Amino acid sequence: MEKPRIGKQEFKERLERIREEMKKLDVQAIFVYGDEFRRENLRYVCNYWPIFDRGAFLAALEGEPIVLTAPESRAVAEETSCWPDLRNVPDMCAGYIDDTIDYPFADYKSLKGIMEELRQKTKIERVGIVGMDAMPQDLYANVEKSFGCELVGMDKVLYRLREVKSKAECACMREAGRIAQAGVEALLQTDLIGMTETEASGIAEAAARKAGAEAIVFTLCSSGKRTNYVVPRASTDKVIEDGDMVAIGIAAMYQGYTATCQIPFAVGTYSKESWEIIDALIRAWKTALPQLRPGNPMKNLVRAVRDQFRAEGLESYDLYPPMHGSGLAEAENPYPDENTERVFEPGMCFNTDISLFGAPGDSNRIEAVYAVTEDGYEALTPLVDAYCEKWLNSKA
Repeated sequence: MEKPRIGKQEFKERLERIREEMKKLDVQAIFVYGDEFRRENLRYVCNYWPIFDRGAFLAALEGEPIVLTAPESRAVAEETSCWPDLRNVPDMCAGYIDDTIDYPFADYKSLKGIMEELRQKTKIERVGIVGMDAMPQDLYANVEKSFGCELVGMDKVLYRLREVKSKAECACMREAGRIAQAGVEALLQTDLIGMTETEASGIAEAAARKAGAEAIVFTLCSSGKRTNYVVPRASTDKVIEDGDMVAIGIAAMYQGYTATCQIPFAVGTYSKESWEIIDALIRAWKTALPQLRPGNPMKNLVRAVRDQFRAEGLESYDLYPPMHGSGLAEAENPYPDENTERVFEPGMCFNTDISLFGAPGDSNRIEAVYAVTEDGYEALTPLVDAYCEKWLNSKA
């Protein structure tokens, strides 16, 4: 069976939609920055994701786009970029060290020279910039100097365009969900008592890699009192003990798309208080899902969860909204709260992030991925749904 991919035609269609937005803003070229950490927008326009180095995408209103790379990452860009015009630019080299690395065979081009090349074909007075907040100051200063024109922030344009996914994007999200839940499933099949948190994380990450993860974006892992940390890294010293609450969430990437999976559980003979927290989370999850349907205001899902926690006196442990958009970033727009009037649209993908922190019995969350469909939703991490339904049925 052929694995899902984002094809060249879809990248062309994305570029045309971006160009339509450029025309509205009276922008004649767009510069999209990305690096190892802030990769989402760069992958959206060309599928390139550098390691160590920086990368960028430059396109005018007409003609083929240009992908800017560093010499060390050139071969990676050749393999992954959907656009063939690649240029080595010194500004894209690694920013981790002060010394300049000598690449004797690099055929360097300058930002100024590339912009002059574009200006031979079209008049460019305004350039849209995406990734200005992530760009190093020295790079931005050289972009400003080399382009020699007005720079216009266009981050919100790409954020908006990324919100509703195509069929191919949803397929990639579905595969990312399958991979992430493989990591969690491996944990549920393992006796974790006596292991360190890092050992437990390794089990989840190994299973996700084996299932096809392009990258492990993060693993949040904690046990016992450490579950009260909202975003903890696994401890090499903390041993998971009998009765511990265990909070392990894994975010796996496939073709740039990230899905997160986390199921709340405790190990061994655990306390009534821990059971009550898990039960409250799962009941809140059950309350939330009917609200996930096209045309329904997003605030209704947020309110459903928060109203339940308030009714049970748990609101002081409810630290942030219980859902957010998901796609090329683990957490992306929309990120609704109780006042968000926007409605769910078919093609949007969301993570539930239903959580309680600092309560008696310690803390946990439910992370599951869903795609909004024409008549409801599709669970992209169905392991979570099956686990939660089994929990609820066991009480009946």
